[in-house]
Amino acid sequence: MPFQFLSYLQPTSYFRRLKNSGNSQYPKVEALPKKELSYLKEDASYEHPMSVAYDLSWQAVQGGYVGNAETYREFQALPVIDNYRFARKNFHPAWVFYVLMLRLVSLHNPVKEIGSWWNTRNVTRSGIKQVPDLYKDWDGYQSGLLTQRPLVSVVIPTLNRYGYLKDVLNDFELQDYKNFEVIVVDQSDAFDIGFYDQFDLNIHVIQQKEKALWLARNIAVKQAKGTLVALSEDDVRIQPDWISSHIRCLDYFAADVSAGVFYPEGKSMPKERSFFAVASQFATGNAMLYKEVFKKVGLFDRQFEKQRMGDGEFGMRIYLSGFRSVSNPYASCVDVKAGVGGLRDMGSWDAFRPSSFFAPRPIPSVIYFYRRYFGDKATRLALLKTVPISLFPYQLKKNRPLLLVAALLSIVICPIILLQVLASWRLANKMLKQGPIIEIFE
Repeated sequence: MPFQFLSYLQPTSYFRRLKNSGNSQYPKVEALPKKELSYLKEDASYEHPMSVAYDLSWQAVQGGYVGNAETYREFQALPVIDNYRFARKNFHPAWVFYVLMLRLVSLHNPVKEIGSWWNTRNVTRSGIKQVPDLYKDWDGYQSGLLTQRPLVSVVIPTLNRYGYLKDVLNDFELQDYKNFEVIVVDQSDAFDIGFYDQFDLNIHVIQQKEKALWLARNIAVKQAKGTLVALSEDDVRIQPDWISSHIRCLDYFAADVSAGVFYPEGKSMPKERSFFAVASQFATGNAMLYKEVFKKVGLFDRQFEKQRMGDGEFGMRIYLSGFRSVSNPYASCVDVKAGVGGLRDMGSWDAFRPSSFFAPRPIPSVIYFYRRYFGDKATRLALLKTVPISLFPYQLKKNRPLLLVAALLSIVICPIILLQVLASWRLANKMLKQGPIIEIFE
């Protein structure tokens, strides 16, 4: 990572790992096209010249640069005060203070740490800003791939959610792109084949008696006839141009993956996700990719069955294999977050909130994923950052005052939380010992 403090603030970011080419995701400043570079703001207040360059590179990636500029193969250590300056520019002051505390308890020089933290106190947070006019020709772009009309296979696993599934299938009936099939893998207890007769779609239904999400997706991918595979869910809503926007993105960026944007029902799209950018995550509820990608990286890891982050792990394999994945705000979808069915029936609201308070926290597959790709130290930092604020329900996770309360509460009930984390860590040990369960897709 360009700044060392990102190891505390983003310990499990895809971009912390180098791709198989040996390159990072961050472009060298001298390699950026001048028109892109002219929009970036050089900060001459850094002590070290490489801090200035790394800051510009960070701005480019965060601001949406998706290009072919040469990238850094390694990063050099920077002065502590430059790290604090960077952290203050890009993260909430509470997280900067959190970093200070971590540095102090890990026996770094307290005079230097506190002095650097204090001397950067007047640095204001600038946040993520889109580099303007990067893709201003998108609206008028005539996609050759769209004109070729490739067959798209839409994959939807479902479990006990016919009411929600009806809505999204109605959305697919309204798509402006018509050359697609829908493959539904139905695991519902009260399986109803007649339910699907009401839709004017090229739909293939597979009844799967085992409740297994990743098995369902793997089966559907293997049966897909299209050269493109679109991944959706049974509790989302999409716009009529969802498929065509994904196809245009693949073509426009010569990308392998178009990673759509989620946002919760009743909310607006997050500002930082409202423009094209190199994708920093992958979600199986909103994405389109070439079927050939599966042949290179394999199918979904069934170690994640009945658990979470199988899509994050698959996205990591995509990233490390050197495929281009672009975050696509034009192929957005509304995440309804159904309160029943799906993984709700399997025991969790999200990766850090099990349905039972005394269940392992986080879900063991989270620790399995983190330890496998980032190591134990980064995993501990990730747990320290995420577990305390997971004590409140999913619906309240964006409430900042309650997150502070949760962090304080975690200190009071620390012994219980430690037992939860240790239980999850032990289960992850077993998963790591067994290894990934990834079927090669021929």
